[in-house]
Amino acid sequence: MASDLEIAQAAEIKPVAEIAQALGLCDDDVDLYRKFKAKISLGVLNKLADKPNGKYVLVTSITPTSLGEGKTTTTVGLGMALNRLGHRASVCLRQPSLGPVFGLKGGATGGGHSQVLPMEDINLHLTGDTHAVTTAHNLLASFIDNSLFNDNPLNIDPYSIEWPRAVDLNDRALRQVMVGLGGRDGGIPRVSSFEMAVASEVMAITALTTSHRDLRQRLGRIVIGLTRDNRPVTAEDLQCAGAMAVLLKEAIKPNLLQTIEHTPAFIHTGAFANIGHGTNSILADEIALKLSDYVVTEAGFGSDLGMEKFFDIKCRYSGLKPNAVVIVATVRALKMHGGVGRIVAGKPAPDELTRENLAAVEKGCANLAKHIENAKFFGMPVVVAVNRYEKDTDREFAIIERITRDLGAEGAFISDVWARGGAGAISLAEAVVHACQVPAQFKPLYATELPIKDKIERIAEKIYGADGVEYYPEAEKKIKLYTELGFGNLPICMAKTHLSLSHDEKLKGRPRKFKVPIRDLRPSIGAGFLTALCGDLRTMPALPRVPAGTRIDIDENGKIVGLV
Repeated sequence: MASDLEIAQAAEIKPVAEIAQALGLCDDDVDLYRKFKAKISLGVLNKLADKPNGKYVLVTSITPTSLGEGKTTTTVGLGMALNRLGHRASVCLRQPSLGPVFGLKGGATGGGHSQVLPMEDINLHLTGDTHAVTTAHNLLASFIDNSLFNDNPLNIDPYSIEWPRAVDLNDRALRQVMVGLGGRDGGIPRVSSFEMAVASEVMAITALTTSHRDLRQRLGRIVIGLTRDNRPVTAEDLQCAGAMAVLLKEAIKPNLLQTIEHTPAFIHTGAFANIGHGTNSILADEIALKLSDYVVTEAGFGSDLGMEKFFDIKCRYSGLKPNAVVIVATVRALKMHGGVGRIVAGKPAPDELTRENLAAVEKGCANLAKHIENAKFFGMPVVVAVNRYEKDTDREFAIIERITRDLGAEGAFISDVWARGGAGAISLAEAVVHACQVPAQFKPLYATELPIKDKIERIAEKIYGADGVEYYPEAEKKIKLYTELGFGNLPICMAKTHLSLSHDEKLKGRPRKFKVPIRDLRPSIGAGFLTALCGDLRTMPALPRVPAGTRIDIDENGKIVGLV
């Protein structure tokens, strides 16, 4: 069986100029990056301002296993299937992070015959956006230490500084570091840290901005710490925001690529949903919606993470209202949530998950039920996509179909796009078209004017199913401080494990009778939210014992091998 990389490298790929032309874009709208990738000018939004938006479809999933359930693959396949039905459809995705690419998970451009091309470029450097984000982030870090070294004119309290450095790799050794150890000319010694670029507030700002002017203002509002008399210190105070905006001038333009069936694909920004807000950029969605009848986008991990943040953070700042939600499930994941099998990242699924087990599927559907309920909280029509694996049975699918309809969803539909491309999602696409005709009653989960604790507790109790929230002393201190500083009316970005509806990855299915521990809060004032850290979640992952990077190489002809 051919690998994803082999399928991608054997596929026909059109010049991206042809993809842009088919969308109705002219040469002035497109900046080509060689032959197969391009950036789109933000001026397109002004040119198409009077054109109505297409339908807006969000793809999320049940609580995934550590192997992933094919959400990106389904998103790409659904977009291709809509085009096969005669609609003008586009897909909008995040750019993969190099951390998972060289770590454990691998790339994130779909799979099989449902991929975005060229997959090597997308999984690696693409057009350099992530590098621009990392450089802008670290420029601010260097300005902070430079200000401390040069007599600290802003009276910054070094112990209050929460701005780390960033790198787009997994590296446990950088979770906590000492900086300024170079002697008299090496700066002021202090404890600092690194986080992944996908967790950076600069990445979140790039995803949530709506213009160059908005970008500049958001960067200026970044709070890096406090003065010794408890006043916030911003990037504007450090006179760094302008230079950061210059570094991001090209990076905020969405990237245009194509699927394996030549459906337009906008790949832009890459925030993780367990440690960030987990969506692609507002600008990519806005442009795609002006150029398409249907835009299919995704938000990271399950409805408890990416979907909730998509609705409560991204939609607040974009003003866009989605028309339908697709929840991706797999039989193997439902069996796991039903108590069968132990899935270990980096290893094949155990045999018991490939054998028919109707009881485990039915029990595991409690997890699916909670994700459908979550989408209904936001007033959304729901379609369930069951990503097919070879040994899944019709009887197992029938259970999912029955339960799905009993829960008020539009139905459950097989997604066989890995093997068949867009042809494997025709019935799913037809169901999505029907769901988009149902009037959505979209509404956020909470009002931003609520106190910080009320918003956190609304998310924990409604979306996770928790019995309440426990606050560590540091979290209590930060909640009081941020309320006093006037930051209390911002949305909340919950940072927690993606492997459970709860904060504890061991709690599978639909956990009950648990409380969510909030150990700390971090300000992302430029991005426009407060991040609540649940449990022991880290913003800098580690490499596994055998990293995926050990299999990646280049042959004598310059061809990449081993990238998955």
